[in-house]
Amino acid sequence: MTKTSSLFVTRLYRAALSEHGDPINPSELETSCLTIAEDDEAGQTWCEENNFPGYTSYASLTDLGWRFPIFADLIKVLDQHVAAFAEELQFDLGGKALVLEDIWINILPEGGIHTSHLHPHSVISGTTYVAMPEGTSAIRFEDPRHPMMMAAPPRRSDAFEDQQTFVYVKPQVGEVLLWESWLRHEVPMNMSEEDRVSVSFNYRWG
Repeated sequence: MTKTSSLFVTRLYRAALSEHGDPINPSELETSCLTIAEDDEAGQTWCEENNFPGYTSYASLTDLGWRFPIFADLIKVLDQHVAAFAEELQFDLGGKALVLEDIWINILPEGGIHTSHLHPHSVISGTTYVAMPEGTSAIRFEDPRHPMMMAAPPRRSDAFEDQQTFVYVKPQVGEVLLWESWLRHEVPMNMSEEDRVSVSFNYRWG
């Protein structure tokens, strides 16, 4: 009897923020992100010097939870989502917890992209979505086996999602996506005239 099984599954967690903890007001979170971006001269300078499209607080601010109470509330909610995902991944944490390593704001303007990358030194990474105007970019995930496929033929366009080489996910405002930090991903060009706003984060072990 023929039997085909799936090995080494790559999981993507997707949920509404409100599934764990108190709801986060999306308008207040967006206003906080835009206010921080406007005031963060160091972050603006870093983006200009590094030809980074739009704005990120990644290189300039490490205390978002202290600056605005809504970020402190957000972190409490994210902690619960990450704990749920770690349980689903069946991690043996050895009595330690997965703890927030860094959290940052992303504002991607029309024409901006975030090229393919991963998040080394972390365990779980993710993003929650603050403003997703019509026509703005999905996030694209890459099969981690891709560099090793060598002579393999391409997948059919109608292949099942779990067998595609690239998977595009279009999240909604108020949702959170989580993935293991080694999973390569990118944000294609924002074709909307409005800014795409998100908050990304990394969690480390212990």
